[in-house]
Amino acid sequence: MDSNALKAFLTIVDQGSFSEAAEQLHLTQPAISKRLAALENQLGTTLIDRTHRQIRLTDTGSRLLPHARKILDEIHNARVALSPDSELLEGELQIIASHHIGLHHLPKWLRRFKREYPQVTINLQFMESDAAYEQMRKRNAELAFVTLSDSMLPNFNVFAQWPDPMAFVAGADHPLATVKKPTLADLAPHPALLPDTSTSTYRAVSRLFLEKSLPLHPQMPTNYLETLKMMTSVGLGWSVLPLRMVDESLKVLEVKQPVSRVLGGIGLTDRHPGNAAKALLSIVQQEEDHPE
Repeated sequence: MDSNALKAFLTIVDQGSFSEAAEQLHLTQPAISKRLAALENQLGTTLIDRTHRQIRLTDTGSRLLPHARKILDEIHNARVALSPDSELLEGELQIIASHHIGLHHLPKWLRRFKREYPQVTINLQFMESDAAYEQMRKRNAELAFVTLSDSMLPNFNVFAQWPDPMAFVAGADHPLATVKKPTLADLAPHPALLPDTSTSTYRAVSRLFLEKSLPLHPQMPTNYLETLKMMTSVGLGWSVLPLRMVDESLKVLEVKQPVSRVLGGIGLTDRHPGNAAKALLSIVQQEEDHPE
């Protein structure tokens, strides 16, 4: 069974179209269709129903899907096992980073990585953590650096992690800025500028308010923490942001209940990290264990 044909099959399924799959694999659409047809001819069955606008797997295609992923994972693992254990790393490393990690953590990692491993080309994508988990499931990157989720599926491995302490904050001109040691009850009447309800930060804050039977009034949710910081700094509400983002535009509210989250580097359980990925993970853990 040809690995290129299996990769074409999986990419068509994951992208949901022949044209987008072809673009992903840097092929023409006829070329990717030819690879799928060759796989179907070899197996003697149809894998994708082409009579609908949307990509639909046949029953046989659905049964093949997990095996195809496992086969390609094992091919990847074999290449990793046979790769020379050398300090001279080269090739391409595909990684994903959340926007926050990309702004506040990634630069120092990559600066050191490029200095120590100049022959490795970094292929980098930025996206929200939830989207990163999905892209990793589709094998579109080797590592992702995200906010770790308490609902993370068991097919993900956490290779590196570090705490990201957070604080309740408000703009300098917000009424809460003058309250000494405000309580959650003091915050409750005011608009809350928080990430989307699906995020670990929102769930942590919501849980605190629920435990106190207090209302929470989220306004204009966005997962871009820099946007939340801007809206908070101009007085549109209070927020909860990483301490490393706090500057003179914000006042830390000394709320007794602490909020924190954990950031980390993840990969797939059945897909071993290559030498370049291991080298980057080592740098990440060293830098985060001893932050400046």
